[in-house]
Amino acid sequence: MWAILTGAALIIGGLLFHFSSALHRKPSNPHQMPEGGTTLEPRRQGLRFLGISQNWPALAVIALGALLLAFGAYL
Repeated sequence: MWAILTGAALIIGGLLFHFSSALHRKPSNPHQMPEGGTTLEPRRQGLRFLGISQNWPALAVIALGALLLAFGAYL
């Protein structure tokens, strides 16, 4: 039972850690798009903040939690 609870806590903690890195970015300021209209997307941000190289600690915690869940289900 301890493995399942610890695994679930690690997965939830890893997801929160992963989401916090995306939510604590630059604030969105409305600006004009070249095509017309306004957007809240930050300028020149791209999708690099979702890459594995910047989020590997959160993914490692999630993987460890998944292993503990599998170990707890096996017992």
